[in-house]
Parts: sequence; C-alpha cells; structure tokens
Amino acid sequence: MESLQSQKQVSQEKKKKGSFKALIPLISFVAIYLMAGMILNLKGVEMAFYQFPAPIAAFFGIVIGLVILSGSFEDKVKVFLKGCGSEDIVIMCMIYLLAGAFSTISSAMGGVDATVNLGLSLIPIKFIVVGLFVIASFIALATGTSVGTVVAIAPIAISLAGKAGLNLPLTLGALVGGAMLGDNLSIISDTTIAATRTQGVSMKDKFRANFRVVMPAALVTIGLLLVLGRPETLAQAGVYEYSIIKILPYIFVLAAALLGVHVFIVLTGGIALSGLIGMATGSFGFLGLVQTTYEGFTGMTEIFILSLLTGGLAHLVSEYGGLTWILNQIKTKIKDQKSAEIGIGGLAALTNFATANNTVSILISGELAREVAKEYDVDPKTTASLLDIFACTVQSIIPYGAQLLIAAGFTNGLVSPVEIVPYVWYSYLLMVSVGVTILFKKRG
Repeated sequence: MESLQSQKQVSQEKKKKGSFKALIPLISFVAIYLMAGMILNLKGVEMAFYQFPAPIAAFFGIVIGLVILSGSFEDKVKVFLKGCGSEDIVIMCMIYLLAGAFSTISSAMGGVDATVNLGLSLIPIKFIVVGLFVIASFIALATGTSVGTVVAIAPIAISLAGKAGLNLPLTLGALVGGAMLGDNLSIISDTTIAATRTQGVSMKDKFRANFRVVMPAALVTIGLLLVLGRPETLAQAGVYEYSIIKILPYIFVLAAALLGVHVFIVLTGGIALSGLIGMATGSFGFLGLVQTTYEGFTGMTEIFILSLLTGGLAHLVSEYGGLTWILNQIKTKIKDQKSAEIGIGGLAALTNFATANNTVSILISGELAREVAKEYDVDPKTTASLLDIFACTVQSIIPYGAQLLIAAGFTNGLVSPVEIVPYVWYSYLLMVSVGVTILFKKRG
C-alpha cells in the first residue's frame, strides 16, 4: 500500500513539474529506429527503413526507461503495464485484428482484383492516369492499406504507361497520391484506427473532418491529371473481367461505418460477407476461410505488438513527466488554438520524417497531441484528422517510405523513388488545403 501511494506521489510530482529525463526512453525509441534505417540504407539494403522491426526499437526504449527512471523497478513495470492494458490500446489492437482479417479475406476471394478491373473497364484509356488516381483511392479506402494498393495496381499502371506513352514518374505519382487519399479516409486503415483511438473519437467523425480537407485537394488533382496526364498515344483498351458481387463487402463496410455502426459490428459483418462470397464462388472452402482469417490476424502482428509497447511506453513517459516537459516547451511557441493545430500537425510530420511510418508516427505523437488539444481546446476529431493528414502526407513524399520504394521497385530500375517525389501532386495540394483550413477556418 505504501509503495503504491509513494508511486502516485512521485508520479503526480513529476507530471506537475515535467522532466526531460522521462523523455529519454521515447527519444531512444525514435533514434534507434531512425539510425538503424539510415545505417542499413547506407549499406545498400533494400527497403532499409523497414528491415529493423519497430517493436524491437520500442522494446529498447522501454528497457532504457525502466533502467533510468526513478522509483522501484516494480512500480515502473506497473506503470508500463497499465499503459499497455488501457482500454484504448486494447480496443485499437482488436480493431487491427478484425481489419487485417477483413482485408485478407476480401483480397483472397478476389475483391481487390474485381475492383481494379471494374475501374479499368469503366475508364476510357485517354483518362488512364486520372483513372489510376481514382481507382487507387477507392481500393485504399476499401482495404485500408496504401502499401497494398500500390502493390496491387503498380504493375498494371507501369504496363499501361508503357503502352500509352505516359510519363512513368507522373503515373506512379498519381497512383501513390490516390493510395494515400484512400488510406487517409479509410475506416479500417491503421492510421485511422490509431488516430481515432488515441484521441477518443469515432471513425465517422474523423472521416467527416478529413473529408472537408482532402476533397479540395483531390478535386484539383483530378483536374490537373485530366489536363496534364493525357497519353501521347492511345493504346488499345484491354478486357478486364470482374464480378460485382465481390465488391459488395467493401461497399457494405464503408456504408455501415459512415452510418455510425459500431466498428466491431462493421468489420465482423464485412468478414462474414466476404467469407460467404468466397465460399460461394469457390475461392476457398470453410477451412480455407478459417486459415485466411488467421492469416489476416497474424498479418497485423507487428502493429499489434507495437501498439501495446508504445501504449506502455507513452504512459511511462507521461507518468514520469515527459509529456508535461514537452507541453511546457510548446507553450512558449503556441499562443492560441490556431498555432496549437499547426503544432499538432508539425509533431506528426516530424515524427514521420524520422520513422518513415505513418502509423508509428501517430502512435508516438498521439498522446502528446491529445494533451495539446486539451490545453488549447482543439476539437478531438480535428486533432485525429490532423495527425492522420500530416503523417500520410509526409509518408507519401519521402523517398525512403514504403509506398515510393515499392512503386519504384516495380519499374526494375527505370525510375527511382526520388524521381516520383515531385509528381505526388495530391500530397502537396493536401498540404495547401490543410494549411488554408487551419489559417482561415472560423473558430468559436
């Protein structure tokens, strides 16, 4: 009892004063993750920033925290475990599992291929670049993964670009931009789940807040691609086979989420619908469905573990005054709600530059962003939207990010990630859109 009371007193004192020392575990996590990627990149390792698992870097940060922070080891472990087991973290982890299962089952029964082929069948070849942007947006919106979208569509995009005499970096820039648009809005995306759970808001509210910001950027991008993305020569359109029924699970999940149905029901319903369609069309049997579901679960292992570890690490840092120290520093720069929103977005952007992973950056900066939002009365759904937008925007224009690395990789050396960066027009326009929104929106 005395130990617990002592722990609370130390915790309250540290949180009140703030402590830079308490930030060292978090700084260590980011530094280890960043340095590992940089070293591997200098050695020429492919996808260097994704070879050193983020959960291992987080584990090192946790060990450092347990060693250097004051108090008994037992008390520090209790603080850490309390963060791991918080309601928001557990719910977030369960959503990750369900989202992984839905995405894997829907893909296995042919949902991704059907959606891509439907889009290619409906879009005239002369509008193929803008069509790829729109198709990528919908695929990422439906599946919740920008990386998966790039993997699915890039080979088709590269082939079409060659046949139609298109600028290949422009074509891939449109693809990556569309993938990030859909990922940013998707209710089953890792980034959406992380942003909404860390800020305690519903996915529906976050979607609406995002939609108002991203649509101007999306519409201007479409206009530019219609004018500047026309092919020099017209290739003959191919024949793309698709089944409308295989697209229904995506439509169901999106519609149900926007209607405000609980996310557990939405994803479970999507899994059931995709599973029934898969068995009915012969994509897999019942045992195959069970195995694919588990494959979807295991596919989320890294982000599941990372969420638990960063939840505990963030709570450890917070309880020992690390976040308070940052808040005290930020207060000298932030004067009002407007500058608070800029600070929240900048925090997510800088973290993403360091980690090259938009979900990781949101998990790292989410707790601090929540404290800043509370301090300066920023609407939580606005905070969730800003975290997701800034993280996804940066992710799409860093040449060491997975999306650009994968897109360039499919060209077999014809295009480098750096060459694609100037053509991700949507991301730059989104920066302008969110900046205008922050600077000129009416505030109560």
